Amino acid sequence: MEIKELGEFGLIERLTKDITPINASTIKGVGDDAAVLRNENKETLVSTHLFMEGIQFDLTYIDMQTLAYKCAMITMSNIFAMNGQPKQMIVSIGMGKRIKVTDLDQFYAGLKAACAKWNIDIVGGDTTSSYTGLAINLTCIGEGTKDEIVYRNGAKPTDIICISGDLGSAYMGLQILEREKTVYYQQVEEFNKKLKAAQESNNKVQLENLKIERNAIANFQPDFAGKEYLIDRQLKPEAQGEILQQLKAVGIQPTAMIDVSDGLASDLKHICKQSGCGCRIYEEKIPIDYQTAATCEEFNMNLTTAALNGGEDYELLFTIPIGDHAKIEKMENIRQIGYITEAKLGEYLISRDGNEFQLKAQGWIEEE
Repeated sequence: MEIKELGEFGLIERLTKDITPINASTIKGVGDDAAVLRNENKETLVSTHLFMEGIQFDLTYIDMQTLAYKCAMITMSNIFAMNGQPKQMIVSIGMGKRIKVTDLDQFYAGLKAACAKWNIDIVGGDTTSSYTGLAINLTCIGEGTKDEIVYRNGAKPTDIICISGDLGSAYMGLQILEREKTVYYQQVEEFNKKLKAAQESNNKVQLENLKIERNAIANFQPDFAGKEYLIDRQLKPEAQGEILQQLKAVGIQPTAMIDVSDGLASDLKHICKQSGCGCRIYEEKIPIDYQTAATCEEFNMNLTTAALNGGEDYELLFTIPIGDHAKIEKMENIRQIGYITEAKLGEYLISRDGNEFQLKAQGWIEEE
């Protein structure tokens, strides 16, 4: 179905008809000129993300439902990184003529699934036309008590540096996706050359054989065998709200925190800069999944570089007082990877052989 058959208001009604607010702070959600929210005795947290086709995502290897789920998780991850709880989501979409109603049905299915996991209300948004591909803007609104909100500027010397999950896996998942995309387009390019030559020579036998090859390309299946975890880490990341629940359960309040979006090195340097401190992290303590290690070897890439600078892991990087060392040791999905120092001591990585290397951020940089 074409979007123009429904019109803007018909489309909005179709996509939001089954959305019912579940949070007490949501007074009015979808269906009016603006959402109405009320937070009593709590601070309001707001985070927004803009996702552009060809920059933040590629529709060659991600479907609309998975894309929406990923975008929502990335956006709410920033609220968790402040030790807050996401409560509402606003979604705006810019789309070209190739986007159909069924595409948006799938998009909203992914969005609703992500929001349902953390009891988040979808309270509004907007749709518009786009001449430059699909554009998605999500805004997540959360809340937190004044004494529990964690900023990037609270780390102090002797604090322990901790990370949830593992690092580098999302980046290596992207490498696999890009490789398979290249293989696919190489096949398409080669087929087009053969087709052109057969048409110019009017070779009917060859043209008939190319029909079989066309079907094979149409049914192309990427080779993800043994790499499923890495693909999921890239295409379907999870916001780490469970980590906050675990920390609270054992009485740990981080002193500084950030989610790892641009890479461990870059994001740790953000904490150090805003806290006015330095750091030491140990190469041997950086958590890395075995699939990540195997794929780095396959691509002839440096494993530590991938873990430090890959980005898009959306794990929580945080610091805790040294007195909480015993508590954090009992948590299996959190690793202690180093400690905070005075600023004059700089920011360094201690290699497996004991040498120190200055920590450099080589994460995502926008190209002009």
